[in-house]
Amino acid sequence: MSQIIKQLKPVFEEAVSPVVNLLYRLGITPNQITVAGVVFVGIGSYFLLNGDFVLGALFLIGGNLCDAIDGALARRFNRSSVFGAFLDSLVDRISDFLPVVAVGFYLREDSVALALSFYTVVSSFLVSYARARAEGLGIDCKVGIMERAERSVILILTLLLDAVHIGFSIISAGATITVAQRVYCVYKKAR
Repeated sequence: MSQIIKQLKPVFEEAVSPVVNLLYRLGITPNQITVAGVVFVGIGSYFLLNGDFVLGALFLIGGNLCDAIDGALARRFNRSSVFGAFLDSLVDRISDFLPVVAVGFYLREDSVALALSFYTVVSSFLVSYARARAEGLGIDCKVGIMERAERSVILILTLLLDAVHIGFSIISAGATITVAQRVYCVYKKAR
């Protein structure tokens, strides 16, 4: 987790505390919130596929809020589970993939945008894979300048500003640097 996100997390969790408490009282589980998040992302991706970047971005914001709230709910009320962690990671990959591919498909006549969308997806997946593989080898590897939260914020902002070429470029470059940082981290720790 980046330092910025690490510092904002407690502030965010305090701000959404009333919502988290309400969800708990209503009997809504963290996993239900996780699934709701991917539904929001799916709907947003449909709008992106049809060129409505603003409405698509608004649904992506909803999906990202669900992704943040599910963890807050799980931690606050001790509802964390192995399956919940697995489901959250799986949904994160879907949420990385769908909107970028939807925009790439919408802009498919623009070969640069299409190529950037492919590389954005691949580099984003490699960020997550590098960490998961390192952890599978028993190596803590939480380094990197661009994790999922940063990628999501950049994507949403550049969708709202109609600057997806710039967004894809920033995300791809940042993700590539993060992968390199993780490779170096594992190299140093595995020696």
